[in-house]
Amino acid sequence: MSERLIILGTGNAAVTRCYNTCFAIQQGEDYFLVDAGGGNGILTQLERAEIGLEQIHEIFISHGHTDHLLGLIWLIRMIIGQIRSGQYQGNLTIYCHAELKKTAMTIVKLTLPEKFVKLIGDRVVFRIVKDGKTKKILGNKVTFFDIQSQKAKQFGFAMTLSSGRRLTFLGDEPFQEHEFDQAFQSDWLLHEAFCLYADRERFRPYEKAHTTVKDACEIGARLEVANLILYHTEDRNLANRKALYTAEGAPFFAGNLLVPDDLEVFEL
Repeated sequence: MSERLIILGTGNAAVTRCYNTCFAIQQGEDYFLVDAGGGNGILTQLERAEIGLEQIHEIFISHGHTDHLLGLIWLIRMIIGQIRSGQYQGNLTIYCHAELKKTAMTIVKLTLPEKFVKLIGDRVVFRIVKDGKTKKILGNKVTFFDIQSQKAKQFGFAMTLSSGRRLTFLGDEPFQEHEFDQAFQSDWLLHEAFCLYADRERFRPYEKAHTTVKDACEIGARLEVANLILYHTEDRNLANRKALYTAEGAPFFAGNLLVPDDLEVFEL
């Protein structure tokens, strides 16, 4: 059964004109959600994408920054509400590293009613990811890896799709050499591109451990990936972002360069 990639949000932490970077991988009627954005806007994006909460049983949170984590709290709240009302079948599994579980549980305990919290560990379960360890998600092999961030501890993953193709998610920081085996010749590579190289003095991506479109495309070319998806961008010129980013990146990457808008869908 083939998969689809639904880009729920494309923006960095400070965006207001699009949603924070997160996406879902669909297989049949089931969805694997990767990151959740910074608030209850995740509920809007899921609604717009016609993804029901009852179709989400596996979520991965890459790291503890607000623009990736806080939407999870809303999802836990809403899904537990569905569990309590009998509308949600099965369990929700949340994959994250050990420190992030502690952070998420602290927020949950501070903000949700005790009757909701007590279902965590029963119907809502955290699974700890470790560097190089694999899980089965949507029936596919997923290998998690520590990106060795100098900011917040963060994990990415490589998924072997049902077709045998490989999708690699590097988190929201640039490719590093220790990720080579996971990223090299990926069929689909998701890589952050904070801004145009031409705008680097304005947005200062390197100070934030991010890259430009030119940098990301040079990385994609070196890694010999087939499809390069650029995300986690600024949002100052959304109407022209796709055209501008594609124009800057095309000279450096000969493969299929994709600059998605929120809610854009790709057949994997």
